[in-house]
Amino acid sequence: MYLYGASGHAKVVVDILERLGQEVKGIIDDDPNIKEFMGLPVIHHIEELSPIIISIGMNDHRKKVAERLMNAYDVAFGQAIHPTALVSKYSEVGAGTVMMPYSVVQACCKVGKHNIINTGAVLEHECILEDYVHISPNATLCGNVTVGEGTWIGAGATIIQGVKIGKWSIIGAGSVVTKDIPDGYVAYGVPCHRVRYSNCKDYKV
Repeated sequence: MYLYGASGHAKVVVDILERLGQEVKGIIDDDPNIKEFMGLPVIHHIEELSPIIISIGMNDHRKKVAERLMNAYDVAFGQAIHPTALVSKYSEVGAGTVMMPYSVVQACCKVGKHNIINTGAVLEHECILEDYVHISPNATLCGNVTVGEGTWIGAGATIIQGVKIGKWSIIGAGSVVTKDIPDGYVAYGVPCHRVRYSNCKDYKV
């Protein structure tokens, strides 16, 4: 396995893969000044390296890199699912997705590609996550929740069952979301309320 991005997120992904007994052959990074990362070689040319996990925490950056790789190379994307994570056999988890320790994906969920399900995050039954989503530590989706592409759910947030959250939105840490949130909003609070449009420049909705 190769990782793309010598980031803090990559440190956790390296640890997960090692716990799974998978070899991390190297880290790909665009910064030529980075020569070594956690004892692993840093590679500055991609060529046909595969499989790859994009180990970048920012959702829009993950999308940019994924699209660049798919357009230029015949690349396969791997997964990193921590041994303590729980994934129902009735659920689907897309390529490139990383699941941190003690995260949970319950029955009949669909998790898209290149997502981050962070430490202790819970997806109850029938949740749908589109691609490039980040569910932060200890956030809870209470069942039949839909999260659009590129959205970031903050640490400790609770999304009440049946709620739909749009694309490229941000839900603040500790928020309680009881109503749908449209595309492209920053929202937070208890109960959660829309505050302003997201400033995501590259993937406007």
